[in-house]
Amino acid sequence: MGCCTGRCMFIFFCAVQLIAAVERQVFDFLGYQWAPILFNFLQVIVVILGLFGTVHYKPRYIILYIVWTVFWVTWNIFICCLYLDIGGLSKTWWKDKSLGCKNRNIPNTRWQHLNSPAQVSELGCILEYQYIEVLHSALQLFLSALGFVFACYIVSIFNEDEDTYLYK
Repeated sequence: MGCCTGRCMFIFFCAVQLIAAVERQVFDFLGYQWAPILFNFLQVIVVILGLFGTVHYKPRYIILYIVWTVFWVTWNIFICCLYLDIGGLSKTWWKDKSLGCKNRNIPNTRWQHLNSPAQVSELGCILEYQYIEVLHSALQLFLSALGFVFACYIVSIFNEDEDTYLYK
């Protein structure tokens, strides 16, 4: 296997995706949202399966990676739109209209003249949390797009190799 083949490049991008997903997982464990933790966990598992399929010439695992990548890209686009308030998605909409949510105004009198703590930004931060989440999602989008292209290329090469062995 040469150092610049499609397989080698896919393995490299999968390794970078794993590092980025685990790093994102650490940040998501610091928060309170469990859906991103679940999606990141699934991303780690599917990337490992994609690596396994590449190393052991198993195109089914790579096809699973391709299908998951479509969902992963959709999820990350959703996260970017949510945190940047693009396309009608807004964090406050989810807080106000989510199932089982009630009025979240704090009854404490010390907050009557101030903004709610949910709407106050942290002072002194270099980047606010929503921009960190968007950067994580943008990195995952970039790596997933490259991984998708290389995965499709590898599956086509594996299928060509199978065809040549079948007809010899």
